[in-house]
Amino acid sequence: MGSLASFGAVLTLAGIAGIVLTIGMSVDANVLIFERIREEINAGKGQKQAIDDGFANALSSILDANITTLLTAIILKVFGSGPIESFATTLIIGIFTSVFAAVIVSRLIFEYFADRNIVISFGNKLTENFMKNKNVAFMQKRKTYYTISTILVVFGISMLAMRGLKYGIEFTGGRSFEIRFENAADNELITQNLKSIFIENGQPADVVVKKKESKNIVEIQTNFLHTTVNADTIVDRKLREGLNMGQSSMGDFQIIQSRSISAVISDELKTTSTYAIILSLIVIFLYILLRFGRWQYGLGALTAMTHDVIIVLGAFAALHGIMPFNMDIDQAFIAAILTVVGYSINDTVVIYDRIREFTRLHRSKDNETNINDALNSTLSRTFNTSISTFVVLLVIFLLGGSSIKGFVFALMIGVVVGTYSSIFIASPMIVDL
Repeated sequence: MGSLASFGAVLTLAGIAGIVLTIGMSVDANVLIFERIREEINAGKGQKQAIDDGFANALSSILDANITTLLTAIILKVFGSGPIESFATTLIIGIFTSVFAAVIVSRLIFEYFADRNIVISFGNKLTENFMKNKNVAFMQKRKTYYTISTILVVFGISMLAMRGLKYGIEFTGGRSFEIRFENAADNELITQNLKSIFIENGQPADVVVKKKESKNIVEIQTNFLHTTVNADTIVDRKLREGLNMGQSSMGDFQIIQSRSISAVISDELKTTSTYAIILSLIVIFLYILLRFGRWQYGLGALTAMTHDVIIVLGAFAALHGIMPFNMDIDQAFIAAILTVVGYSINDTVVIYDRIREFTRLHRSKDNETNINDALNSTLSRTFNTSISTFVVLLVIFLLGGSSIKGFVFALMIGVVVGTYSSIFIASPMIVDL
């Protein structure tokens, strides 16, 4: 793919997933810096010194979290295809821009104000004591958290075994049509009309409608009669019949092109996606091993990510056909899973960095105490970042169209379980390993 085509490819749900993860990591980097500066101010330092030390102390966490995600994105870019490559391209660009903005631009702004003796507030009455001086006994209760996670994982695996996943057209094969309408296309209306026409064995076929480069042009994908030999004429007639139902609002239409979606291509997409993700996990483990010097950190992070993915997959297996929106496993869902993995590892590495710091500073304390204290010290940052990301996703979920609800729903579950696993699984495992 040429450079322009590569950048154009990111304007998909997979690209949007990369942007969502970038926003989350950007917010996290700034929250880390603000929290560190506030700690220095609370320690009695002047504003300028607190800003210098705050940025210096936050830099290690920011770099570790972003480098881990960057290595993953590079592997996905090189070995992935389709939505994987689209996701990786957006993420690589986003990592460089967000780190530059957080570490360089933010610092220049703060120093500009500090040099002019302008007081900068890093909190208010509602937030400055949020999660401060907490002493939650995470390590003492870790067996309870392990039990909860085991139940959730077993439930997820059981749902996958009993109900399975509902694969989208990209993975099952079907037909794709590019349609140009006289007026603006209404995705919801098109989907509703075609589902009422595309009936096979008493059930409506899958229909996916995607906007193209113009508001008048859409791509329609369906698995209607995709296993029936010589059914092209029937499908074409039914398609025109369904599209004519929306003629009063969308006007006349023209079928620009049609093509078959081969199941062989879908199998190749599954294979390349699987290899890319497995290789990414291996690289994450090796990087964490190199940076933190202990295999326990790497294994804890991988366990947490696997935990998150199984729970998200289990939720989709349990709820497809029940929730009032599409929960098919398609290219967008792959991007959502990658976002969940990226969010989980980012959160985990930030906490690991604080654990490493506490372990070095308080060598007289035992490992369990240091890990518990480190977790408590990062609670404010963890919840601020997670709540910010979740609220953005919730707004998109409530106000966005039905075509992206499944995609955003996966991200919402991922943010919740990713935050949970970073605190209650990845960190306590260091003690037990």
